[in-house]
Amino acid sequence: MSGKEGSSEEPEDHAGELRKGSRSLSLEEPGFSQGTVDVSQEASDALEEKPSSPVYTPAPGRDTLDSASSSGSKPKGDEETNRQVSEASPGDASPRSKPGTAQNSSSSVNETADSQVSADFLLCETVRKASPQTPEENQQGLDFESDNFTVHLEAKGLQEFPKDILKIKYVKYLYLDKNQIRTFQGTDPGDLRGLEILSLQENELSSLPSEIQLLHNLRILNVSHNQIAHIPKELSQLGNIRQLFLSNNYIETFPSDLESLGNLEILSLGRNKMRYIPDTLPSLKNLKVLSLEYNQLTIFPKSLCFLPKLISLNLTGNLIESLPKEIRGLKHLEKLFLDHNKLTFLAVEIFQLFKIKELQLADNKLELISHKIENFKELRVLILDKNLLKNIPEKISSCGMLECLSLSDNKLSDLPKTIYKLKNLRKLHVNRNNIVKIAEDISHLNKMCSLEFSGNLITDVPIEIKNCRKITKVELNYNKIIYFPVGLCALESLYYLSFSGNYISEIPVDISFSNQLLHLALNQNKLLIFSEHLCSLINLRYLDLGKNQIRKVPPSVSKMVSLHVLILYSNKFETFPVELCTLENLQVLDFSENQLQRVPSEICNLKGIQKLNFSSNQFIYFPVELCQLQSLEELNMSQINGRKLTRIPEELSNMTQLKNLDISNNAIREIPKKMGELRSLVNLYAQNNQISYLPPSFLSLNNLQQLNLSGNNLTALPGAICNLSSLKEINFDDNPLLRPPMEICKGKQLYTIARYLQRADERDEKILEKTFKIVANNITETNFVFLCQKMNLPISDTDMPTKSTVSLNERVYQALVKWKMESNNLPLTAAALKDQLVRALTMIGAYEIMDKITALNLFTRAIKF
Repeated sequence: MSGKEGSSEEPEDHAGELRKGSRSLSLEEPGFSQGTVDVSQEASDALEEKPSSPVYTPAPGRDTLDSASSSGSKPKGDEETNRQVSEASPGDASPRSKPGTAQNSSSSVNETADSQVSADFLLCETVRKASPQTPEENQQGLDFESDNFTVHLEAKGLQEFPKDILKIKYVKYLYLDKNQIRTFQGTDPGDLRGLEILSLQENELSSLPSEIQLLHNLRILNVSHNQIAHIPKELSQLGNIRQLFLSNNYIETFPSDLESLGNLEILSLGRNKMRYIPDTLPSLKNLKVLSLEYNQLTIFPKSLCFLPKLISLNLTGNLIESLPKEIRGLKHLEKLFLDHNKLTFLAVEIFQLFKIKELQLADNKLELISHKIENFKELRVLILDKNLLKNIPEKISSCGMLECLSLSDNKLSDLPKTIYKLKNLRKLHVNRNNIVKIAEDISHLNKMCSLEFSGNLITDVPIEIKNCRKITKVELNYNKIIYFPVGLCALESLYYLSFSGNYISEIPVDISFSNQLLHLALNQNKLLIFSEHLCSLINLRYLDLGKNQIRKVPPSVSKMVSLHVLILYSNKFETFPVELCTLENLQVLDFSENQLQRVPSEICNLKGIQKLNFSSNQFIYFPVELCQLQSLEELNMSQINGRKLTRIPEELSNMTQLKNLDISNNAIREIPKKMGELRSLVNLYAQNNQISYLPPSFLSLNNLQQLNLSGNNLTALPGAICNLSSLKEINFDDNPLLRPPMEICKGKQLYTIARYLQRADERDEKILEKTFKIVANNITETNFVFLCQKMNLPISDTDMPTKSTVSLNERVYQALVKWKMESNNLPLTAAALKDQLVRALTMIGAYEIMDKITALNLFTRAIKF
């Protein structure tokens, strides 16, 4: 919530659409819908909403998997084929239409795959719910059509294959994702023969049955995210298979006999444990997309170089150190991903891949790039982050189609002068290098949308940048800039601007022209005032002025009606600016690390506030005014560097929407008695205080998931702590706990703690019962009277020895039981009641009884339970 962590509500990234297509493919199949995976933010962030030159253009309204073969016609030309296998986002097509015919796109629910799984195909792997359905059909998970029948049973908790549903005649598309299916046992293979699409991703399959060979019509098989270690050879009998997804399993050996699948177009084997690719792979003559990312390959398999139709190859996250000369054979390759390997140089033959459009080489050990890069006339995306590059060849200017160039985390001291000839460049990221200057020629990049030069040695930004009219995002954090670049104020499309960690001390009046700005970060600069010029930014939603030297806020801040996030941490504020209380749309406010002592009552005007950070200030007492903020969801009052709070007001219970509460690093002695009324509370951080007791209502926090009470004075935990059934993370370290002992709590397992307390309660009840009997059987009449006086036990007339016909020990026992029952209204355990009784016996001098109770204690401690 602090400025250091960023805001929970960032303005919409209007210019980030290239990330949606960086590594994508398009499949138009029943049940698949268009979706995207953010595979590499550095590769594609912040380009315009509609890239002018997409790597592939889908051919809408076609069944791309059937059109090439089911019609019996000759294979289409390479250009049209590329359009059909396009952009790794599965295309929308209704299951109601017959394969091979024009289909209307339908509404869909997009489910995003793991962002680290960086293949074109994982979008294909994510099987979608498409097709419009009537309410009745939706309830059944079925989609009826005369000869086209889809069954959706995703996330239904199934533990076995639903064999009964397969008795239906026209099942063609079967989706069983996100269940717990382990085997096909009991399923009649005859019921599956009509299947064309079978998706079983995210189940618990350990193998595939040999009977799978009977599914002759199967075109798409998805068993990604399972526990499969071996693929049966019978899979090679599926002659019609076009797309095969086996990623995220435990496969160590490349599936045998797959080379016989002559119609296979997409093969995904990413995130397995393969070390070797067989030489027979080139038999897959129609393979267009191959994913082998995050395996254990130490060499680039030469067999891959002889796949004649390969368009996209993903070898990200392996251990490859060099490329073979044979790579020049991939004449049709358009996308090559080799991020996160161990490449030290690039074989010159790679520059003979004249059709390459996207090349990703981040996180390797490359020291130079050949001037032959000029051969990449079709290149659109080039990612070279996290290498050892000291310069970029001038010949890069020949890559005239280049749109995205990312060079962050290298050793560059300057950029080639010719880079400004890249007229189509829309994204240039050169973060964390040794760049000292942005050349005036940047004005030639008039299609530029995103510019990032953070972490360099830049002292100023040329005024000529104003000619880059399409720039929407600029990041120049952690440089040596002294003066705010006024050239940026002329950019009509600029909405995101970040200058954190520079030396800017003044805001120019020119910023008033930047009415389109939504996000502005100027934290860690040298600002002395909250400039009135900032107040003219009426559309600004996010403003970070943290870690400056600001002491007050101007009244004109009320003009900033769109402000949602305001970060003012680590400034010089001694009083809370009441002017901020006019910002009715404010949702996040960070005032941590200042010198505030109180909060004005006007803060209740912040009706929409959701997150507040007042940590490390100088509050004399907890600002009770905050308790009026019923919309508040997060509150941080940790005082690790501030004045310690000693108590929390009972009014805290008014904050019924509170989900996260941090009161750590204070001197708080008690948790409010009404704490349990915070029904929405999910996380409570109260470590490093002086809390010695948890009130009974605390056990009503049914939504609590994280609880940190380490470093307090707790000696006992309530036995009913098991009522906090949602707890996932607990910490009671560094407390003087006796019940349960710290050895029990160190495992941080609620079940173990609760079980111990349950058994301890049972034992304490038995010990208390035996103590009552020891007292009743050994006390004298005189001591009984004294005991009643010390413990405020009422003595009725029938208890008097002259009138009573009941024995003394019976009367004593009944009196103690009655005392225990009356004490149930107090939060006292059986152990606490026994301690009270022992103290009273000590005070009346009943030493003989005390000796017997001590012996009982010694005996019970010797028993292991």
